[in-house]
Amino acid sequence: MIAAAALLCAAPMALSAHLPNAVGNLGSLCQTLLPWSGLGVVLLLCCAAVRRSALAAVAVLVPALVWTVLFGPALVDRRSGGGDFTVVSHNVNEENPDPGSTARALAASGADVLAVEELASRAQAAFRHELAAAYPYSEVRGGVGVWSRYPVEEVEPVEIMPWTRAVRATVRTPKGPVALYAVHLASVRVHLAGGFATARRNEAAARLAEALRAERLTRIVVLGDFNGSVDDSALRGLTGPLRSAQREAGDGLGFTWPAAFPVVRIDQILVAGVTPRAAWTLPATGSDHLPVAASLRL
Repeated sequence: MIAAAALLCAAPMALSAHLPNAVGNLGSLCQTLLPWSGLGVVLLLCCAAVRRSALAAVAVLVPALVWTVLFGPALVDRRSGGGDFTVVSHNVNEENPDPGSTARALAASGADVLAVEELASRAQAAFRHELAAAYPYSEVRGGVGVWSRYPVEEVEPVEIMPWTRAVRATVRTPKGPVALYAVHLASVRVHLAGGFATARRNEAAARLAEALRAERLTRIVVLGDFNGSVDDSALRGLTGPLRSAQREAGDGLGFTWPAAFPVVRIDQILVAGVTPRAAWTLPATGSDHLPVAASLRL
């Protein structure tokens, strides 16, 4: 029974990229929570030890190997130096009780560009006040804001939803222009009856991918709250052409939500035409998300 359970555990991990979404988008849900499949491996190992079965122990090595291939590289510190452009993204939570403190924490990161999502109208004055000295260039559209040390031009909303949840800007860095997209994809919910409700998020992601295909600059940074994992096949329109800074140059799995005990990484920094040198999460603020950061080489 343990051996059979081990094979059943290994199969969805090995085939995770091909899990179907026909019923309740369960494929996307499994892909989002995929790193936690390692707990099943640990449980099976414990069962094999209690049973003292060599067959069971050997069988459990199969899902253990699959998990290691999928997530083992993420457990190695891949960070390095050499970055010359640092970005931070943070869903600051529209219910944030102390937006000024959150703004100061983001400024303390020393990033060249800050992208914030879910910025409430009442919090915008606090952010402008706290960030004005270090970030002389800023734009806020709807609940999405960009603060930069370098000139920001051509700021336009990206129509991914009926109201503004994404902006595109050209950041004039000392090494040339960078197209920066600050985004907040639609929220998702898990319902017992309907499964993993992702239709609005998927539609917003498709519209964002369409905008990126029309991007004229070769250096692109897309960052924000994606409400989804880079393993989610429903987001391949975005994650296919772009590279994850965390996956390429991070340390650990970089979970970001919920901030009190992160279990998933739904806040992303994706790039094209630049090289991630390091990626990390910042300490918790007054938000229910952790901020994410990346050092990039232009």
